[in-house]
Amino acid sequence: MEPLQPLQHFLPQVWFCILGLFLFLYVLLDGFDLGVGILSLTASSEERRGILMTSLGNVWDANETWLVLMGGSLFGAFPLAYATILNALYLPAVIMVVGLILRAVSFEFRENSDRKLLWNITFGTGSFLAALGQGFALGSVFEGITVDAEGHFAGGIWDWLTWRSVIVALTLIQGYVLIGSTYLILKTTGELQDTHYKSAKIATATTLAGAIFITVSTPIVSEQARQQLFTAPSIYIFSTIPLLGLVLVGMLFRSLQKRQENAPLVWTFLLFAVSFIGLGFVIFPNIIPPSVTIYQAAASPSSLVFMLTFIGFLIPIVLFYNIYNYIVFRGKIAGEVHGELQVKSSPVNSSGDV
Repeated sequence: MEPLQPLQHFLPQVWFCILGLFLFLYVLLDGFDLGVGILSLTASSEERRGILMTSLGNVWDANETWLVLMGGSLFGAFPLAYATILNALYLPAVIMVVGLILRAVSFEFRENSDRKLLWNITFGTGSFLAALGQGFALGSVFEGITVDAEGHFAGGIWDWLTWRSVIVALTLIQGYVLIGSTYLILKTTGELQDTHYKSAKIATATTLAGAIFITVSTPIVSEQARQQLFTAPSIYIFSTIPLLGLVLVGMLFRSLQKRQENAPLVWTFLLFAVSFIGLGFVIFPNIIPPSVTIYQAAASPSSLVFMLTFIGFLIPIVLFYNIYNYIVFRGKIAGEVHGELQVKSSPVNSSGDV
């Protein structure tokens, strides 16, 4: 027996959790700047749009680090899943990448352009396309991916496009708008802050409606999900997650109604965390729903141990960088003074006045 043979079941589970962590951090961190980008399409003036863009200026590119880490880790830890998923989701991946490229280009060009309208629209459109591509990819998780006996993709190029995947994609977009709105509540003041209290309430309601639909319809449509969720002890845990989600939504609405500044973002983060736990219960132990498990798709134990050693050093470094970045650039985007947008780190009271 090989020395690492006893780890062949444990290591895939560890890497499943690591990939889930990377995806969760990406959705939280890049999710709010995608949401801000989508919200920038609705800004009523160039000054307001400039404040929104400035709130992202020093953090948005670092947020995408987690997407790169997730892609590289998936390739190394589950090569079969990497190949099959990209083959099945080629078009959603292209939509996402095009959106991310449009965002990056327009963000830089806008700063040096006298006529900003084109780049404003491009940035907002790129944010929407990136979120849309990710939403279709998530929808395919609930729909399932058709594979052959060896785990290779055996479906059609449009399998990812169904009426349920469209609803999942729109729900994810609303979730990004929600987290973007709560982030802007934290970063803005005055009328702009009032606007995003309203957008956060609307996005909370629409995200909740989509989440309820996904939660109810998934066990109905997917036999694998029914077997996974409605057997002990999973049924007890799964029944708790929607109830906890409703409690968090209630707390989020309450914090928005009371016009709190920090609490809405915290409750939104917790709501996303609960959603990810629920998604994990739906998928596990599959890496390619509904039939390829993490054990079938995993690389050799020696490769997983080598990657784990490397990633163990990398995760604290990237986390430290992200945390330090947010600490340095904390504070309000206060407004425009002599043509330059100013950032204030002063505490703000509940009325939004500095």
